[in-house]
Amino acid sequence: MAGILDTVDQRTQLVGENRLELLMFRLAGRQLFAINVFKVQEVLQLPKLTLMPQRHPFVCGVVNLRGQTLPVIDLSQAIGMRPLVPGPGSTIIVTEYNRSVQAFLVGGVDRIVNMNWEAILPPPTSAGRQHYLTAISKVDDQLVEIIDVEKVLAEIVPYNAKVSREKLDDPVLERARGREVLLVDDSNVALSQLRDTLGQLGVKMHIASDGLKALNMLKGWADSGQVMTDKLLMIFTDAEMPEMDGYRLTTEIRNDPRLRSLYVVLHTSLSGSFNESMVKKVGCDNFLSKFQPDKLVDVVRQRLMLDEAAS
Repeated sequence: MAGILDTVDQRTQLVGENRLELLMFRLAGRQLFAINVFKVQEVLQLPKLTLMPQRHPFVCGVVNLRGQTLPVIDLSQAIGMRPLVPGPGSTIIVTEYNRSVQAFLVGGVDRIVNMNWEAILPPPTSAGRQHYLTAISKVDDQLVEIIDVEKVLAEIVPYNAKVSREKLDDPVLERARGREVLLVDDSNVALSQLRDTLGQLGVKMHIASDGLKALNMLKGWADSGQVMTDKLLMIFTDAEMPEMDGYRLTTEIRNDPRLRSLYVVLHTSLSGSFNESMVKKVGCDNFLSKFQPDKLVDVVRQRLMLDEAAS
């Protein structure tokens, strides 16, 4: 089953091309769901499951995988569907999000598809499990629902947006007060974390839910004659988003003479050396894994120090 995944080298060729690969799977019914292959380490049969006392209701237990203890999360129950019953033939998807590794119990893996982000659309605004989706698409005339894993994980282990007092007392950060930043992300959980953290610095925030909306905002400001480096202190953009991803957004910014000097931070749940190399490839100024409030403030400080060095 692990062979369903291609090598990372092959997948990185999609970066900057506004393309992605989705791992499709089922949960407790016939509906197809998906997550980005970049988040997936491996797919395998459920090893021996150990139950833990006082565990979260969505956590089935833990498994030991090559010396690493991983929680196993019932993804079906976590998004409001009927629970799955773990057994010897069950399938888990091992993933890495925001520097943490966990396994998701699923009903069965379907296949991997290579798609263009333009074919990935925002979910409809309705009740039920739609709150747990970041996007939808169609594959062979079948609806595929792309799960907001950040929301699932935040409900199990709530994020902390509080910046340490030591950081906030830094006089350099006073220069951030009243400045404007653009936040680009399709996850409400990630946007809330950004707003909660940056709000402690007194900055004004503009928000776009995907790269295309952000690009249109930027071009609209530029068309009105605004000097973009005067208007915006910086941009924080997610990597994965419907219609246009953060890599393509950065490429478009660098290709527009009016925008190319903007300071762009890739702010993503994808972690590791992969993103660091992709930052250089598409021209981002910085990279930060999500849900690290102190490090987020450090990045703002670095940007402010560039102004000081230039003056």
